[in-house]
Amino acid sequence: MKKILTLFAVVGLIVFTSCEGDQGPPGLDAPLPYVFEVTTDFTGPNYERNVPIQGMLSGDVVLVYELVGTTGGDRWALLPQIYYFNDGLETAQYNFDFSKTNVRIFIDGSIADFSQLPNSFRLGKTFRIVLVPGDDGINAKKAKADYSDYNAVIAKYNIDDSNVKKIK
Repeated sequence: MKKILTLFAVVGLIVFTSCEGDQGPPGLDAPLPYVFEVTTDFTGPNYERNVPIQGMLSGDVVLVYELVGTTGGDRWALLPQIYYFNDGLETAQYNFDFSKTNVRIFIDGSIADFSQLPNSFRLGKTFRIVLVPGDDGINAKKAKADYSDYNAVIAKYNIDDSNVKKIK
């Protein structure tokens, strides 16, 4: 009887240690949350920038911030950001949409020809894209960060933004 049990143990060990299957999808270098930065020019015809992303799950949150100033440290404003031109008669705004694999940052507004916007509005614009985990039910009772405040989001989710991944 001992020989049969030993035989089963050896066969089971071989079977379970030699199992192979398809390797799962590659993971992120770091788990959510994380942040990266893109500097871009908005040119025609679409006046948009597509930024590929990976690792998002259903329910995760994408936040996009525009760099609006650097005096006294970087200042970030949550999109959408609306700007007024021609004595307030026309508007243009930075906005974004996203899927699980892409964030699209774009200019929208009432101005008929976005090429007429000042170069400072269209060229060399810097944005930070922050991916944070969605509500998983476990943290449902925790207070959410003030998403309009970049620094509050960074603090809430313990994000180290001292070495932000820059997307070219």
